[in-house]
Amino acid sequence: MPLGTIDRTPPPFFRQGPSALTKLALCAALAIFLMAADNRVKLIVPLRAALATVLLPVQQALGVPIQVLAGLGAHAQGLRQAMANENAARALLAAQSERAAKVEQLAAENASLRALLALRPALTVKSISAEVLYEAGDVYSRKVFIDRGQQHGVVAGSPVINQAGVLGQVTRVYPLSAIVTLLSDKDATVPVLNTRTQQRSAAFGGVLAQGQGAMELRFMAGNADVKVGDELVTGGVDAVYPPALPVARVVQVDRRAESGFARVLAAPAAAIDGARHVLVLEPVGLQMPARPEPDAVAPARPPKSARPGKAVAP
Repeated sequence: MPLGTIDRTPPPFFRQGPSALTKLALCAALAIFLMAADNRVKLIVPLRAALATVLLPVQQALGVPIQVLAGLGAHAQGLRQAMANENAARALLAAQSERAAKVEQLAAENASLRALLALRPALTVKSISAEVLYEAGDVYSRKVFIDRGQQHGVVAGSPVINQAGVLGQVTRVYPLSAIVTLLSDKDATVPVLNTRTQQRSAAFGGVLAQGQGAMELRFMAGNADVKVGDELVTGGVDAVYPPALPVARVVQVDRRAESGFARVLAAPAAAIDGARHVLVLEPVGLQMPARPEPDAVAPARPPKSARPGKAVAP
């Protein structure tokens, strides 16, 4: 064996150097010194700043793949959402097109039937746009003030609606403002028509359902054909409200066998608390022709001398 290949390092038992405990103590002392120096004289701050500046490009480079993957995932999700929205919009457009076609067909058919039966055209309801100013100070009523009054053509009894349906009725008019009693008020009453059964009834306010203002169909028989989800609209025969205006939707039916009546609660169709801009409609009764006088329609009675069986004096 060549002499140059012989390992001349001493075995581990004969090696000289600090022990593991000594190294631990030195490292602990150095760490304590660095912490104290950093706390007192900010010795490590420049080193930390330099190290952060040097490692910033490395951090940004390492974060690029993650950002790319996140961007690809967001792009794919956005693409799927866009395709879903497009499909929903196409379906809605098709449904609206079908509904528009049906509406045009029904309007033409209605006009033809009215012409055939020589009926007078439907009444054109006049409307006045208004804005809700504030609520009335009475905590036991649900009334609001609007910025339209007598000077704008508002009259007492005018229906007030928004895009969702009936909100209430004008109950007091001032020159430049008016008070509107909402459907949830205890004094509110609206004649309604059930669109499913064509049954007429009256909806009264001042009740609570599920913690919110609601309406009640009173004096309903226990076996009345009314179900949860029935839509209630104005009937148009009270000379106040135009027909087919959404009023409420039935949310609870409690049939009481012992009393023979049913307690029917309905939620207003229009968001009463969030209403800001409204329309004030002219009462239908103001557009109807005046009633003839009783004397004008009473048949003329013949004179006594001209009655049958009586002789006429010469």
